[in-house]
Amino acid sequence: MRRSRARRVAGLYAVTPDVADTARLVSVVEAALAGGASAVQYRNKSADDALRARQAAALARVHAARGALFIVNDDPRLAAQVGADGVHVGENDGAIEAARELVGPDRIVGASCYDDLELARKAVVAGADYVAFGSFFPSPTKPTARKASTALLEPARMLGVPIVAIGGIDAENARGLACMGADAVAVISAVFDHEDPFDIERAARAIAACFPRAMPGGRVHHA
Repeated sequence: MRRSRARRVAGLYAVTPDVADTARLVSVVEAALAGGASAVQYRNKSADDALRARQAAALARVHAARGALFIVNDDPRLAAQVGADGVHVGENDGAIEAARELVGPDRIVGASCYDDLELARKAVVAGADYVAFGSFFPSPTKPTARKASTALLEPARMLGVPIVAIGGIDAENARGLACMGADAVAVISAVFDHEDPFDIERAARAIAACFPRAMPGGRVHHA
């Protein structure tokens, strides 16, 4: 099950914005999924523990109905609690081995590796099921994020796990990243910076179309 889940890290990997209204959050995530997002990561840095638990549980129900991959940011306990497909950890979120112990053997653990190929190698040895590099472009969400070179992507293919690119990605630059070796692109603003769910769906579809092999009926890179 873990390997099958990891293979689904492909195409548009939508990352949720900080939204306090749970009904609104569910609505925008449903729109992103309708537009072709293959995975959604729940990330809310401004919520307290109680709200995060409610929102994660609500999104888990959406994903159970839709069949898409559901990842929780930073919190392996919460990921296990709501039955998510996995957890994503950064360099300050604890060891990959500790996250694995909490989520169990069947869920996936993704790791942020920023601009550091050696960090990615160590993450894979420690059990990471996919690795994320970035920021590749200026990001409105993290304007001070470390910058990563697209030259990382080709050698990262040798790691044997899906590669996620992050940072300032939109429909204009996603295709180039796909051609250079990214399996998926993690996106917040270019998808969710719209009020109308129809516009969110349309934005998601434009980015997902950059990864035809990850769309329904296609074949993902690591199949």
